[in-house]
Amino acid sequence: MKTLPTKIYLLAICLYIGQIGFAQEPDSVPHKWYTPTSITVQHAGSIGFFSVGAGYFLNKSHSSTLDISYGYVPAKFGGDLNIVAAKFSWRPFAVRLTDWALILPINPGAFLSYHAGGDYDSSWDDDDYPEGYYWWSTAFRPHVTLSTEIKLDARKIFKTSGIKV
Repeated sequence: MKTLPTKIYLLAICLYIGQIGFAQEPDSVPHKWYTPTSITVQHAGSIGFFSVGAGYFLNKSHSSTLDISYGYVPAKFGGDLNIVAAKFSWRPFAVRLTDWALILPINPGAFLSYHAGGDYDSSWDDDDYPEGYYWWSTAFRPHVTLSTEIKLDARKIFKTSGIKV
């Protein structure tokens, strides 16, 4: 419980359970555009040693999402880094495992990360490298991604276990 990654995971779990606990019937409350449709937790992957964020569906089929995340890298794992990222993902298909779980095996996407702090510049002006050596800044970094995702329906999991949410 002393480590930051454990605290980040616990925060994400509490946020998610809080979201479930106050949920109404699916159509009883209109969904506001600014309310996240998912909560993300990620380990590594260019946006921090651990990161948490909120996700938003971009279309009615829920195959495209935009995730906004905050990630942190502790000093002992490469430097005291704070990273904010915006990630677009496309989910072309899903495989249902059970009535409460499905896997999305291939999710291509792209994201932009921002490394905060005085050591990072939004333009490349470092004299350590020849001009044109890097075309990106040290603060803003573009990425491409290919991920796998597992979705769990917590309402169904808790219902089968006898826990009321």
